[in-house]
Amino acid sequence: MSPSTRGRFITLEGGEGAGKSVQAKRLEEKLKSLGLEVVRTREPGGSPQAEALREAILSGFAAPFGPEGEAILFGAARIDHLDTTILPALARGAWVVCDRFADSTRAYQGVAGNLPAAYVARLEQVVVGPNSPDLTLILDIPAETGLKRAAKRRGKGGADRFEAEALAFHQTLRRAFLDIASAEPQRCAVIDALKPPKDVAAAIWSVVEARLDPTSAPKPGP
Repeated sequence: MSPSTRGRFITLEGGEGAGKSVQAKRLEEKLKSLGLEVVRTREPGGSPQAEALREAILSGFAAPFGPEGEAILFGAARIDHLDTTILPALARGAWVVCDRFADSTRAYQGVAGNLPAAYVARLEQVVVGPNSPDLTLILDIPAETGLKRAAKRRGKGGADRFEAEALAFHQTLRRAFLDIASAEPQRCAVIDALKPPKDVAAAIWSVVEARLDPTSAPKPGP
């Protein structure tokens, strides 16, 4: 796979209720309007095996194993997601838009779960290797607002494994994501997710245009 034919890999990160799924769909539509092939996916999940692990993780089944066990399960799901969905798409020139990726493991199990940074980094090296995103959009929102949005979104349904954590956990997550962005400014861009969705989408598109130049990307053949 040559750099000229490889697609681009974009991830959206942030705390609960930041609007990642909505913005991933908007970005997919915008890229498709340019004639690009786009694969929109998510984590945990994105492939049949990874989706099965998603159910186990978000149900709380894996919680008794602690953050170490959860990180390993996320890693297993991520390996299958990469091998089954992400890497084949990039190899054929498609653009991949993913709702969460390895930065969520850094933030949730690493910082908020108190796993040593060296442990998380080594796991990421094994699982992700050279396949880091080309661009990571970190949707930033106060934890209190994000949790209210998440509660409204799910309605009468119960909170999942992570939504159910205390406010302090989510405040730690927000700081963790902002620290990641600060440490890797070449890869990451922080987006103000408090703005109306159309304004958030416009801010995202401005970054994607400036950094990845999608209008010049090769288009798929007939």
